[in-house]
Amino acid sequence: MFGRLGAPEIILILVVIVLLFGAKKLPDMARSLGKSARILKSEAKAMRSEGQDNASAPADPPADQAPRTIKAAPGDVTSRPVNEPTDRTTQR
Repeated sequence: MFGRLGAPEIILILVVIVLLFGAKKLPDMARSLGKSARILKSEAKAMRSEGQDNASAPADPPADQAPRTIKAAPGDVTSRPVNEPTDRTTQR
């Protein structure tokens, strides 16, 4: 349906993006996209490691265990707490 994108088409798309968003907002948007990608990657990694830990860990965490937090990314000011799921059913 559509042909391959060549250099003129890519340049036209970039010009349209600059006109729509403005040259001043593009770096901020790229920075926000990078932060979002880092957070998504770290959350996915934490979920994978948590899934492996849950296979060998007891069902109830110890009462003296501190709540988990997500560490601030470079440039962020604070960390935020993680809400742990209360449902302890296993997936099949």
